[in-house]
Amino acid sequence: MLQTQISRRDILKIAGVGGAGVLLGASGLTGVLTAFGANPFVDDDESVDNKVNFYGKHQSGILTKNPKHVYFASLNCTAGSKAELKELFRLWTTYSVSLMNGQLVGPNSANALLPPPDTGEAAGLDPAHLTLTFGVGPSLFEKKELGLAHKKPAELKDLPHIPKDQLDPRYVGGDICVQACADDPQVAFHAVRNLIRAARGKVTLKWSQTGFNSYKQKGKKVETPRNLFAFKDGTGNPDTDDAKEMDKVVWVQPGQSKSWLTGGTYLAVRRIQMHVETWDRTSLSGQEATFGRHRDTGAPLGKKGEFDEVDLELKENGKPVVPENSHVALARKVKDRILRRSFSYSDGINPDTGAFDTGLLFMSFQQNPSQFINIQKSMGRADKLNEYITHRGSALFACFPGVKKGSFLGAELFN
Repeated sequence: MLQTQISRRDILKIAGVGGAGVLLGASGLTGVLTAFGANPFVDDDESVDNKVNFYGKHQSGILTKNPKHVYFASLNCTAGSKAELKELFRLWTTYSVSLMNGQLVGPNSANALLPPPDTGEAAGLDPAHLTLTFGVGPSLFEKKELGLAHKKPAELKDLPHIPKDQLDPRYVGGDICVQACADDPQVAFHAVRNLIRAARGKVTLKWSQTGFNSYKQKGKKVETPRNLFAFKDGTGNPDTDDAKEMDKVVWVQPGQSKSWLTGGTYLAVRRIQMHVETWDRTSLSGQEATFGRHRDTGAPLGKKGEFDEVDLELKENGKPVVPENSHVALARKVKDRILRRSFSYSDGINPDTGAFDTGLLFMSFQQNPSQFINIQKSMGRADKLNEYITHRGSALFACFPGVKKGSFLGAELFN
């Protein structure tokens, strides 16, 4: 029980209840505690099955292996001050640990006339390896009421135009992002739904995208997933178990950016429409020439194993075995590397064309956005894959470092 004397009107205002008794924000005692800044500490429960820890040097969901489902949400920030935003990230820290423990975000109120604090659709389900990853976009730092302009990293700006861009404003940018990955799509959705519900009045949903991956497993070995063009996606990724490699490719090192981002990373997001009907009318040899790999094995053309080195000098009848305009050949011309974590999506039928609305939610993590940009510049308009895809969405976010116990998401940003 709170010992502070509060009027009934203040309690209703804090809990987000209007004059008609309708819940508009956080609910019950959870809402009251949140409003007074009393975010209780919640620890990782390592006794739970299928659990990924929240606390650590880096955020989860970046190096976490074999993500099956994603619910990605880009948000507009409507908080009126830096203090409000700071309090939101404190609350999200508490909620995130609970959600990743497979728990409800709060106990039901004794008053059955109030909506429950948790929406409940994941009740009885385990955490399903849920991971939650948070980032902030360049537009957040442009909001004068937040007073964060001096904290904006020089590298954090909208991605430049990329060939085949036909961006839909509905899928561009965002002040804050939340990435929820899980083995169960309902667990991922439940997490994002409850985070946004608790943040009502401080954020609104700008755009979102679900996605999926399927993994073939041989014994204990999990194979690279395939995209909707049936080619393996992510074969050339760096080794996430190699800490030195991750420090070179993914994690921002001391002195490389603003200090609050040390140990964090940059997330590039692209919503890429895949014209599967056109692809399905292309010969197998044409498909393989487009990617520069064999479809069935994932091996580079002229090789047998998926992870064999791409040989751009290999020729047959005087011509390169791996076409110069193939996706893999152009990507290999630059030394920059990124960590791909892409997901397929299928959103029904495009009402304008009657075709499948399908594609790839391309997501990559990198130490500096220039790594992603340089690869895209190398591909340019020459990439043969451009005949079959159109870029519809685009965003860039700076993802916080991990959270130490007793601290909260983005704490360094508010120092």
